[in-house]
Amino acid sequence: MNSFSELWVAVSEVIRSEVSDIVYRVWLEGLIPIGFDGSTVTLATVEFKRKIIEQKFSDVLRDAFEKTLGFPVELRLINSEEPVEKHTEEELEETFREENTFDTFVVGNSNKFAHAAAQAVAANPGGEYNPLFIYGRSGLGKTHLLNAIAHEIRRNRPDANIIFTQAETFTNEIIRGIGMGQKAMAALHEKYRAADVLLVDDIQFIAGKASTEEEFFHTFNAITQAGNQVVLTSDRPPKEISTLADRLRYRFEMGLLADIQPPDVETRMAIVKRKARALDLDLSDDVIQFIAEKIKNNVRQLEGAVKKIKAMVMIHGTMPNMLTVQMAIKDILNEDRSEKVTAERIIEETARTYGANPADLRSKKRDAQTSRVRMIAMYVISDQTGMSTKAIGQEFGGRDHSTVVHALQEIKRLMAKDSSIRSTIQDIIKNVQESD
Repeated sequence: MNSFSELWVAVSEVIRSEVSDIVYRVWLEGLIPIGFDGSTVTLATVEFKRKIIEQKFSDVLRDAFEKTLGFPVELRLINSEEPVEKHTEEELEETFREENTFDTFVVGNSNKFAHAAAQAVAANPGGEYNPLFIYGRSGLGKTHLLNAIAHEIRRNRPDANIIFTQAETFTNEIIRGIGMGQKAMAALHEKYRAADVLLVDDIQFIAGKASTEEEFFHTFNAITQAGNQVVLTSDRPPKEISTLADRLRYRFEMGLLADIQPPDVETRMAIVKRKARALDLDLSDDVIQFIAEKIKNNVRQLEGAVKKIKAMVMIHGTMPNMLTVQMAIKDILNEDRSEKVTAERIIEETARTYGANPADLRSKKRDAQTSRVRMIAMYVISDQTGMSTKAIGQEFGGRDHSTVVHALQEIKRLMAKDSSIRSTIQDIIKNVQESD
């Protein structure tokens, strides 16, 4: 089967053979197929039906998928009744950060290719670099370049229809649009496919979401075939987004791929100098070098250090000295280390990856989807923090350590036999480690 839509047609036939006509028409016929990531099926329906289906027909749905696919799946039911997000012109303006232009982007060996590619696209949108795919770890300036492209095109073509969005926002709009019917989806088609320039940040987050991938595939084709521009960012190149549909991967690779690496020390010093000037802060060369040598992998943290120094100078009314700088750097480095290893951060990232609510993972909820995501979060916490099973249990509403032990064993078993789960967990770990 080439798509989740085709799979759903086959599964629907099995469901019809398992239930009465009245049950099928009233409760199951209107289910909306959202996505399948290799282990979990996501379906949507109105809220009152969702609760009944979860209670009475979950087993029917899971059995139908297992009969069709030949292996068991988890089932996730979501509410389709929330309205489609609408963006006012004011909200769109807030998407663009005024300070993030080409003039304020510090160019070095690590990013000069991506910078040049972004400038070329801004000068000639819809030209030979279409799409432009910028990738690199968090905090290195990908979003800055998206903003810079938008600013430059807007300056040269004030009437251009520029859409700047996050992949997660796009996904949420599609899910809600599907739930609201053809009129809502037609409005989304008109909104996105009419773009002169579409800029999407963190495109890796649509991977594995079949309905979103399907919609983005057609959106991408409509824009590029009209001679208009698409620019995407990701934390990795298309070939490393393991659950991305091949037809999207091929399209992302048909334009220009540009990576951004962590800046060298000279570039880091230039970033600190520029930020200090922007804040009217006088820093000595020794201080600038100290900051640049301590913070190596994240542009936003470099800028954050300068902001902290500025705040401390204003509070204490003194000129910045090495002690002030050391205190500011220590705070940032401690924040960086602690965020990477906290259970809280891991729970949030795991929940975000699977579209769950972090509070549900700590709650008494025991539906299959929540239980699976909770066990994955427990596994990642154990793997990344070294916390005891008792301490991990306390993070999840005071669960007994034996529950955690079972979760760790179960996830290890699933990872051994299911490459998609293993890949997703690796992505969660990577995102936690690279967070800023």
